[in-house]
Amino acid sequence: MNIIKITFILICLYSITIINAKDSPRNTILLDTGWRFHLGDITNGESADLNDQNWEQVSVPHDWAICGNFDMTIDMQWTQVIEDGDTKSELRTGRTGALPMFGIGWYRKEIDLSDVEKGKQISVEFDGAMSNAQVFLNGKFVGNWAYGYSSFAFDLTPFVNFGKKNILAVKLHNEDLSSRWYSGAGLYRNVRMVITNPIHVAHWGTQITTPDITTKKGTVDIHTSIKKTSTENENIRLITEIYDSKGIKVASDTRQQKGIEGINQFIQQIEVKAPQLWNIESPNLYRAVSNVYVDNQLYDKYETTFGFRTIEFNREKGFFLNGQKTKIYGVCLHHDLGPLGAAVNVRATERQLEMMKEMGCNAIRTSHNPPSPELLELCDKMGFLVQVESFDEWLGEKNENGYNKYFDEWCERDMEAMIRRDRNHPSVIMWSIGNEVREQKQAGTAHIARRLVEVCRREDPTRPTTAGFNFHTEAIDNGLANEIDLVGFNYKPYDYKVKHDQYPDMIIYGSETASAISSRGVYKFPVEERTYDWYEDYQISSYDLDRVSWGAIPDVEFAAQEDNDFVFGEFVWTGFDYLGEPTPYNEGTPARSSYFGIVDLAGLKKDRFYLYQSHWSDEPVLHVLPHWNFPERIGQIVPVFCYTNYPKAELFVNGKSMGTRTHDKSDKYKRYRLVWEDVIYEPGEIKVVAYDNLGKFAEEKIIRTAGKPYQIKMTADRNLINADGKDLSFITVEVLDKDGNPCPTSNQLLFFEANGEGKLKALCNGDATSQTSFCSSYMNLFNGKLIAIVESSQIKGNIEIHAFGSYLKEDRIIINVK
Repeated sequence: MNIIKITFILICLYSITIINAKDSPRNTILLDTGWRFHLGDITNGESADLNDQNWEQVSVPHDWAICGNFDMTIDMQWTQVIEDGDTKSELRTGRTGALPMFGIGWYRKEIDLSDVEKGKQISVEFDGAMSNAQVFLNGKFVGNWAYGYSSFAFDLTPFVNFGKKNILAVKLHNEDLSSRWYSGAGLYRNVRMVITNPIHVAHWGTQITTPDITTKKGTVDIHTSIKKTSTENENIRLITEIYDSKGIKVASDTRQQKGIEGINQFIQQIEVKAPQLWNIESPNLYRAVSNVYVDNQLYDKYETTFGFRTIEFNREKGFFLNGQKTKIYGVCLHHDLGPLGAAVNVRATERQLEMMKEMGCNAIRTSHNPPSPELLELCDKMGFLVQVESFDEWLGEKNENGYNKYFDEWCERDMEAMIRRDRNHPSVIMWSIGNEVREQKQAGTAHIARRLVEVCRREDPTRPTTAGFNFHTEAIDNGLANEIDLVGFNYKPYDYKVKHDQYPDMIIYGSETASAISSRGVYKFPVEERTYDWYEDYQISSYDLDRVSWGAIPDVEFAAQEDNDFVFGEFVWTGFDYLGEPTPYNEGTPARSSYFGIVDLAGLKKDRFYLYQSHWSDEPVLHVLPHWNFPERIGQIVPVFCYTNYPKAELFVNGKSMGTRTHDKSDKYKRYRLVWEDVIYEPGEIKVVAYDNLGKFAEEKIIRTAGKPYQIKMTADRNLINADGKDLSFITVEVLDKDGNPCPTSNQLLFFEANGEGKLKALCNGDATSQTSFCSSYMNLFNGKLIAIVESSQIKGNIEIHAFGSYLKEDRIIINVK
């Protein structure tokens, strides 16, 4: 198959329902407050009579480990990581973030269900529970789910005491040696209770496609599963209404049939005139509202969001969205939110996507697991393409207590849960059945890939399947690559054309690219491409020439993508730094988070951000590095780099021209960068002037040598946030000299106080070696900056943040909570 063309409409199962709508018989209650938590096993933790008053009071989503103290012995292990090229077992530290995420945790919450609810169906929905969840109601076992990244739901009805106190209890167990990055721990995604009539739209019960889309009309096929728990012989009538983004009803259809006990399938085809397409620039969304009637009484109201769009993957020409050729400029994202941990937060997720959008990124790979529903909702709204990934392990063991233990029993259920939940999002364009699985190198394992692909095609035949292969030749030879539609190459830019010529039906892309590494604001000399260099400060140069042994600098992948247009795109490893995998400082170091990110763990841009932005974005980009504070290098060479999409630029050092530079396609290092190699350092200022295609002045950037640190400056990304107890403001904190110049080498200790209607949620400086807890009220700057995260309360007012430090002029900032 060398062309995959799919025309259809995708629906986004957002919150899935109209929550507590005035005219809706469906009641969806977010179970976010009133939880009690205990770390450690309790023999009778499920009991309704247990006295839990001394347990910690928490809100959900909750990550029990993120506020813990770092301890480099927590995840110390001897292991062979084949994916990193290990030939024998090696010492690993910080592999899962050096945070206390292992162990057993109990959550308990009282639920009120009155006698009025008798005859209703009561269910509980978990968007994710890390991990090995066991759910109890009133001391009775309800069900379990092993995979911490899956969403799932259980029927509570048989266990409910109507009109009495009900205790929902959840036991979670994160086993040692169960992950190769920070997974987080606890009820880290949202939990809901759903109350419906005995006849209602089933969990994830809608599937929408659009087999025909033209400028004049769009045909919408809707398959609705209606669950009936009663035995009476009722007539069920389904009225489905479609609304555009302005809330105007644009179409509707009615179907009626005799109901049977169990699942009743309704199939509708509805025509929408002149549909507005969903795309990256204009992510237009529609809503389908399913109204379920029995004998003219409204029994259920269920809302689904969707968008019209087509996708096509062509072996020779690449990827097409709505018939337009579109290069995928993607990044891989782990699910953690840096100093906030794994607990999902809409604003923190939105901020990450905003930064990626600014960089020119248009696609996200959810490496290496199903994402939060909130991520996909935001991708739908903001116009991102998404590869949803299922597993990092099959049967081949990467971790002693990893998913390999559960694969045979659970893989199909987990794939079904992932696809049924997410199959209607317009942002989702492919399903990944795995990443760098050990089976690539094992003959006779293609049947495992076939098993997973069959689930994908059964649950959603409208999207192609894929996988990420780091041993791509072996995956081809052993038949795994033949089972999927899109063959992902991890770190193989040199082999795109070779494999394209060898395999005439293979559609190829970069499923994981680059693996460049850097520390924000750190510059090492001499300036040269390096692989796995070890420095005593455990940092890596931000000249963006450092990489891991299996990877490449960004420029190499840029060239491979441009020179092989049949490759439909790439997903860079990674958009943001993440907790765990502190390569190359894996062995006996204080490093506890990655160096791979284009943006650091705090959400501060590294220089590499602007290299990608200059290549991916259509907006003018002019970025200069390094800083100009090198007193130890007076009279020595300090190369100057410029990342820009202007055609030409000129460098001045203290007013003296160092010459102009243009992009040189023949030079690996100068094709995407402007480089002045032989600049002799002297304090003062450097200025880069960019010129347009006509040779006229376009823009300039100036960097000055800073004096002594003098004052603190705080800048909030948002000075107005919502009084919902969850909204966040991210405050960039930096130190300036007396003249207002940033001090790029300052690592001073700062202290913070928060007063008013909110709290200091976390601090992070982006230093992969920092051992200060994210939940502390003090932290060292890292190369002149850190981020303070402030969370609102549920009361309107103001939050005042006060930052101070030794010998520095303090600063205060007010955040309004509305």
